[in-house]
Amino acid sequence: MIRPRRVFAQHWLKSEKALTEILRAAELKEGERLLEIGPGTGILTRRLLPLVQSLVAVEIDRDLCKHLVKEFRESENFLLLQGDFLELDLPSLLEGNSAFQNPNKVVANIPYNITGPIIEKLLGTIAKPNPEPYELIVLLIQKEVAERLVAKPSSKAFGALSVRVQYLAKCELISVVPAGAFHPPPKVDSAVVRLTPRKIEPAADEPQKLETLVKLGFAAKRKMLRNNLQSLVERDRLTQLLEQLEINPQARAEDLSIAQWVALSNQLTAKKLITDN
Repeated sequence: MIRPRRVFAQHWLKSEKALTEILRAAELKEGERLLEIGPGTGILTRRLLPLVQSLVAVEIDRDLCKHLVKEFRESENFLLLQGDFLELDLPSLLEGNSAFQNPNKVVANIPYNITGPIIEKLLGTIAKPNPEPYELIVLLIQKEVAERLVAKPSSKAFGALSVRVQYLAKCELISVVPAGAFHPPPKVDSAVVRLTPRKIEPAADEPQKLETLVKLGFAAKRKMLRNNLQSLVERDRLTQLLEQLEINPQARAEDLSIAQWVALSNQLTAKKLITDN
């Protein structure tokens, strides 16, 4: 019997209700090519395989890989890759294997301890978005992180992660999944989220500068934005610009919408007010 391993932060989903919610969120159609990260014992894989053209699963646990190979060896539309998803060069590994190239959707119950890095690899960053974005990404993640992904400006959960991800994708919280839906149960509840990659309009003229602004802006959440950014922009000039953009000069980073962050970045860039550090 294979047991969950703490080193891989394994919590295996056992709830049929949660599985159904994940499938519904994925909006699967004929001909879909999926990527699943961390299939575990294969409970979600079993539900996905009959519905898709192909499924590439990436699993780091060698023992689980042996189990998955044994269970799905008759499935011609299943390809298992053993390794750390964060380290694998998926396009290179799939090159020459036309049946499994270019997955168009991601559906996965991912390890909570590396949620941020996984999302960044799937979406890219503000400065370097994924050049070949997925059509849809459905993830089962920690509820607290899910709330940060979908948070609105001026809310307690809204932060740098909210800005970075919402700049790249539409974020939806589909459903909450209680801890008891897993074996072993984690210490926190989970949630199904759906990310739909998109292009923000208007976009940042210089995405790298927007990324820097967001990082510095949220460096000290209790401080006003103009204080957090004074290492980049002279404080009085920034106050003047915030007023021109109809943003409260006393606003904190979490008070700005994605559109306002982009507008601020673009104005600072156009007026060449950002100092070079």
